[in-house]
Amino acid sequence: MPHLENVVLCRESQVSILQSLFGERHHFSFPSIFIYGHTASGKTYVTQTLLKTLELPHVYMNCVECFTSRLLLEQILNKLNHLRSSEGRCSTHITCETFNDFVRLFKQITKAESLKDQTVYIVLDKAEYLRDMEANLLPGFLRLQELTDRNVTVLFLSEIVWEKFRPNTGCFEPFVLYFPDYSIGNLQKILSHDHPPEYSADFYAAYINILLGVFYTVCRDLKELRHLAVLNFPKYCEPVVKGEANERDTRKLWRNIEPHLKRAMQTVYLREISSSQWEKVQKDDTDPTQLKGLSAYTHVELPYYSKFILIAAYLASYNPARTDKRFFLKHHGKIKKTNFLKKHEKTSNHLLGPKPFPLDRLLAILYSIVDSRVAPTANIFSQIASLVTLQLLTLVGHDDQLDGPKYKCTVSLDFIRAIASDNFNKHLL
Repeated sequence: MPHLENVVLCRESQVSILQSLFGERHHFSFPSIFIYGHTASGKTYVTQTLLKTLELPHVYMNCVECFTSRLLLEQILNKLNHLRSSEGRCSTHITCETFNDFVRLFKQITKAESLKDQTVYIVLDKAEYLRDMEANLLPGFLRLQELTDRNVTVLFLSEIVWEKFRPNTGCFEPFVLYFPDYSIGNLQKILSHDHPPEYSADFYAAYINILLGVFYTVCRDLKELRHLAVLNFPKYCEPVVKGEANERDTRKLWRNIEPHLKRAMQTVYLREISSSQWEKVQKDDTDPTQLKGLSAYTHVELPYYSKFILIAAYLASYNPARTDKRFFLKHHGKIKKTNFLKKHEKTSNHLLGPKPFPLDRLLAILYSIVDSRVAPTANIFSQIASLVTLQLLTLVGHDDQLDGPKYKCTVSLDFIRAIASDNFNKHLL
């Protein structure tokens, strides 16, 4: 279908499989289809676009919104009743308390002429929330076609694999379809397809190439990348608007957008400021940390010892281990000049990024920078684990008999300065 190929990009294989499963409108389709993949991989968009383009009767439900089984079942029935109301019947609110009632009412609704001779599709997005509802809900949806003796297909959309769903008592196995992550080429094609009409496609594609070159290593989310592309594009084409450069002067355009992309790196995924606030930041060249966003209060949210742990982790990531004695011991003895780092070595540490360090070194630096005596209790280790969960530290090694766990500090120097207390020596930072 040419029209569908122009709307759904880089998902030709998945669209073809779904069209084969759907078949003709009056054919019995597969009872249940399980679609999974990471966030922003096109699961919901492809499914909804395909059902709307083919004009198939369907009901879309987000399981996050329907947090109880009764609310979910009633919403499905009422939306189906709304589809049936096209025959001129008065649509009334339907109540449903159990899955047995749902099966009975579903059979009554699908007797309508508009639904009788074609497949009805029920789409359950965020299907992992079904596991927290009643135990018979998931098996019931998997066998809904058998229980109702109707032409119905249930589509489950989730970010986790089917093995995490399968009940212990056994159930009907759905058809499993995987949506892989978009490659950088796919992202380039999809984002370039959104180019403004007042600019050429090649000009916008060059901008997307620059954007992906900066953000692809830290962000693969299509929604977030699209948001970043829209926010930063006016700043990219600013020299062209002012007449200071043309569309082919990529070097000058890059120099103009580079500092603004670096600022945007601090707010990836956070969405801590609105689009209008971000436009003001770009226009006035103000510091984004001055805005009342999440990162402006990060130092307040961390527990007392977590601040010390994070500072110790930063020092361990960017300072060589051989300098610990000189920095953190009061009586380290005489050090020869050859042991001092050269100037180019000091700067290269930040350019090369954080280095992994063992847990013992982290604790040794922690004990040396904390004024009071700290015992290695479970509280300290739990705060280290919390920093890993918050992705302020990254665990890069595993605990075994030969070597302990190793970590990396993932925050910037500005972040460390923001959470540092006044009682720290300035030479540590």
